[in-house]
Amino acid sequence: MKHNGRVALITGGAAGLGRAIALRLAGEGAKVVICDVNEKALETTYAEIEHLGVECLALRCDVSVSTEVDAMFAQVDACFGPLHILVNNAALVPDKPHDEERRKHHYALVTQPLPRQSLEITSSMDDAEWKRFWAVNVDGVFYCTRAALQRMQPQHYGKIINIASIAGISAMSAHSPHYSATKGAVVAFTRSVAYEVAGANVQVNAICPGGVRTPAFQRFIDQQSVEQLNVLKQILPLGRLGEAEEYAALVSHLASDECYLVGSIINSSGGSYI
Repeated sequence: MKHNGRVALITGGAAGLGRAIALRLAGEGAKVVICDVNEKALETTYAEIEHLGVECLALRCDVSVSTEVDAMFAQVDACFGPLHILVNNAALVPDKPHDEERRKHHYALVTQPLPRQSLEITSSMDDAEWKRFWAVNVDGVFYCTRAALQRMQPQHYGKIINIASIAGISAMSAHSPHYSATKGAVVAFTRSVAYEVAGANVQVNAICPGGVRTPAFQRFIDQQSVEQLNVLKQILPLGRLGEAEEYAALVSHLASDECYLVGSIINSSGGSYI
């Protein structure tokens, strides 16, 4: 129960990696707040956490809207008091049909003896697609971090864990330049803020996951042929995706009082980027 008595807020906490993190922290004693725009999934995960006998608050919040973020933090104050742990997990990921085609093209280019060529993605991307990712993945992290620090600095305690991606530290996601740019921004933001607030005993770190076997990614895998899966495994030295629970265990450590890390950008990609 290493998080007993702590209050933890996980953005994008209704499903996938966010859900796994929320369940992990709840299982270790934290009072958990989950926010998401997926209200149906919020209800399901809320019930799972309550079943553990842990206090939970589930809130609909679009983190790209600063007024919604501020209202959410006010509700957390009223229900649970001071916030101790923030996990900035909410993010848009490239999961539309055209994103899958871009991904397949990229994987083919890096795993097969094809002539070098441009993926022709950035040159054809429109303003709306670019700005949509930036609003959630970067603005949302800023809004939530700002609100959290307004509470953590006066109490001289806090843990902030940003979920970035290997897309932000490598060319592994060259098929998604908009996503890569936002995750690179999260990495730079993490380092800067970590240095800024360490003197207030607030530790800020980031995790850069590779592939995570969430239900959404599993659906993608289920649609692939044996040959396509073998292509994917070629860029995964462990030969498998990471489990959400493995990443949640890492978040739990970063959120604990056993952690001495500040401004660390942890590459947890199973060796796909070394």
